[in-house]
Amino acid sequence: MPRPLPHRLPVTDTKTLLAAYDDQLRGAPPTPPPGVTYEQDGPLLRIVGGFRGLVSGPRSLGVRGAELDRLIARQRDYFAARGEAVEWKTRSHDDPADLTDRLRAAGFAPEDEEAVLVGSAADMAVREPLLPEGVTLRRVTADADMRRIAAMVSAAWDHDWSWLAADLSGRVASAPDEIAVYVAEADGEVVSAAWLVFREGTEFASLWGGSTLAEWRGRGIYRALVATRAALAVSRGVRYLHVDASDDSAPILRRLGFTAVTTTTPYVWSPEGD
Repeated sequence: MPRPLPHRLPVTDTKTLLAAYDDQLRGAPPTPPPGVTYEQDGPLLRIVGGFRGLVSGPRSLGVRGAELDRLIARQRDYFAARGEAVEWKTRSHDDPADLTDRLRAAGFAPEDEEAVLVGSAADMAVREPLLPEGVTLRRVTADADMRRIAAMVSAAWDHDWSWLAADLSGRVASAPDEIAVYVAEADGEVVSAAWLVFREGTEFASLWGGSTLAEWRGRGIYRALVATRAALAVSRGVRYLHVDASDDSAPILRRLGFTAVTTTTPYVWSPEGD
């Protein structure tokens, strides 16, 4: 069971928030999407299926040196045999400290670092969503809307995110109470999208997505999506919101009252070495 936070804990109590994050958010999500399985390899959670494999562990792996090298190689070789890429999700406060050096030596390459932020759901929910004229927010569940989201994200980042449609549809179909997907629309076009993921048995829900078309950025849509999702989280009894935030979104979230507790960097191995 997760360790409960002290009553009325200030959101700026970084040490206690980090301990809660480690205790409550680093295990397996409640329900895997269709086609995705959870496996345990020693201290590691291995998620198989979806866009690419994912490996994550507790704050302290409990192995070092040659034993850690073998654990890393086992994950790489497992996904190599499947012909798939794999992401090892690291956090800057993890132990042992040389984990990332050993991942690099095994052929894993770092992607962009993100800030791990935690905020009070109630504090975020009191902010009235303010949208540009002509923009509306809507919660969506239909497959067609998920395809529209994937197309928007692909356009926003000039990269193929078509896989996202099946991922979101699968999550909604398999566990509709664990995810809430929202779109911001203008003249029938999806201009931004974001989703809220609940973690039963914890005090947290996580904010994901938040991509916005370039011409609509800086106009309050992202903040409105945060407030809308926070209000839903509060209605479900959620106490804290968690975000893995990019350099673009972290400053906005900090201004809203989120606190940085650590950083996370994905280390990725792929069969093509790309």
